[in-house]
Amino acid sequence: MPRVSRVQTDKNRAAIETVAARLFQEQGINGVSVAELMGAAGLTHGGFYGHFDSKESLAAIACLKAFELSAARRAEKIARNGNDAAAALAEITDVYLRPEHRDDPGGGCPALALAADIAREAPGKPVRAAYLDSLKQMLATFTELSSATSAGDPEQAARMRLALLVGTLTLARATAGDPLSDAFLDAGRTLAQRID
Repeated sequence: MPRVSRVQTDKNRAAIETVAARLFQEQGINGVSVAELMGAAGLTHGGFYGHFDSKESLAAIACLKAFELSAARRAEKIARNGNDAAAALAEITDVYLRPEHRDDPGGGCPALALAADIAREAPGKPVRAAYLDSLKQMLATFTELSSATSAGDPEQAARMRLALLVGTLTLARATAGDPLSDAFLDAGRTLAQRID
């Protein structure tokens, strides 16, 4: 049996990380088996341990990957708005609180999608550290934008905005299919305009 090239090995690993980031957000870290992850990546279950020591180590890497993808989407919005921090925050908020984001947990915000799983992890677990570090980076971006728009404390404004976004979307997802879901999204958009 021929050996897989280093380039192909790297592509396979990247595919596993990307698939894991999506599936862990959709179904939870413990809701997806290694066999399901590998199958979704188009690979065999047996190849998993050639890439990762454990599912736990993959969870930390996938968490970082999910936040990386989320940060790239945020960076696109910021770049599109040039130096207008208020417009960037408005666009980020608007997109975050849309029904399309509510209905796409696997491609959405990992701060929300992974929060319940991370809360159940022990403090020393690598996935918990990955989540916390990534969340702090997300807050730093919001703080930087808030520095240009906030009359008060930009760090507090950033924490308020993130809490509002995640909390609103949590309730909107939990009530999806009922008119209350869209009402939560509307309320979140209205309240976000008051954060300064």
